[in-house]
Amino acid sequence: MTMQDVKQQAALGSIAASGGLTLAKLIVGLLSGSLAVLSEAAHSLLDLAATVFTYFAVRISGKPADQEHQYGHGKIESMAALAETALLFVLSALVILKAAERLVGGATGAVEVGVATFAVMVVSIAVDFFRARLLSRVAQQTSSQALEADALHFGSDMWSSLAVLVGLGGVALGFPRADAVAAGVVGVFVCLAGWRLGKRTIDTLTDVAPAGVAEQVTAIAHRTPGVVGVDRVRARPAGTVLFIDVATTISRTLPLERVARVEADLIRAIRAEIKQAEVTVTSRPLALDNETVLERVMVIARNRGLAVHHVTVQAVSGKQSVSLDLEIDGDLPLAAAHDIASGLEAAIAEELGADVEVETHIEPLQVKDDAGHDAPAGRVAVVQAVLAELAAVQGPIRDVHEVRVRETHDGEIINFHCTVEPTLSVYDVHERVDELERGLRRRWPVIKRVIGHAEPRR
Repeated sequence: MTMQDVKQQAALGSIAASGGLTLAKLIVGLLSGSLAVLSEAAHSLLDLAATVFTYFAVRISGKPADQEHQYGHGKIESMAALAETALLFVLSALVILKAAERLVGGATGAVEVGVATFAVMVVSIAVDFFRARLLSRVAQQTSSQALEADALHFGSDMWSSLAVLVGLGGVALGFPRADAVAAGVVGVFVCLAGWRLGKRTIDTLTDVAPAGVAEQVTAIAHRTPGVVGVDRVRARPAGTVLFIDVATTISRTLPLERVARVEADLIRAIRAEIKQAEVTVTSRPLALDNETVLERVMVIARNRGLAVHHVTVQAVSGKQSVSLDLEIDGDLPLAAAHDIASGLEAAIAEELGADVEVETHIEPLQVKDDAGHDAPAGRVAVVQAVLAELAAVQGPIRDVHEVRVRETHDGEIINFHCTVEPTLSVYDVHERVDELERGLRRRWPVIKRVIGHAEPRR
């Protein structure tokens, strides 16, 4: 059984209970002439109308979001609760006015108190008690404001019925004004119930944030790896759903894929603690104080959609110098490529300071697939033999393997693996592999590119 089914069953049960109590109180009130019992009958009649509103509100609120109601139909429950509030205030005003007329005018009316009158009120108290408990439990489970309003109604009914019972006891003991006093107490209870319900409903309709939610979400965000800070948290309830918008700050050096994972982790963490939450997270990139110059340069290049490598940062005579290799479409004219490089240099200078030196080395970037095919086995064997020969001369490089030779329209592309001592630095290994690549291209200028992959020797 779904939550929606549970809510509808609870609402139908309230309709049956309210209808039975209304009929019983009305009959006893008319027969006894008790204003307190009649006011309770009117109160129960109002509850019956309210529970009917609740039933239809619960049904409508369960509909999924559509083009016209993009946040769902949850606030229908709040509208129903607001209608119940208005009815409560009208009823309380009428009951208090009638009780005041009897007390001030001195005409208390003839009240006949019998066993049936007391029995109806005792049964009413029992029904109100158990319905209030059941509705409150279901309202908490389903976060239903309409059912919570019904629970509040039945709870106030129970206390007002107790007041009526006391008033009837006073009449039976010879205090005829006790009935009017009890009716006034019922009116006050109804008014208080309406005030509490109205405040909650208006808070929901005016998007008042639930107490403590912003602090709870902020704490969750601060515990989420990758989140640097929280700019803003907004929360507003709509029926059973709590919409939460979180604006965070995240290091600008993180790639977009990593930012998306951080946001997804935060959404999961919030939903784990706030089950009914519908979460939206936005992120603002932030430059951290501990960013290195290399990180700042890479961020600038990434934001401009440029591929850079071999970034070198130096301090020369108290002046900062940055040099890098910039890959640009090899088919572009030099003038266009130079404009791109100049734009990158200007952006780096703006970030690091006007006195920084920035030099770019433009390299051709392959921006389209280069069709080709595997070279014959004999050619692969010759290339592998030459690579092994060059490696033996250089020394650190051993075990040339997985040699692949591909023939393309622009020339050969060669890939190979080799092993080196694991204690060598990346810089040393790169230099040795480059020497091997240069030696191979000197042997065969037709080679367009050589890619060597070094592995630590086991």
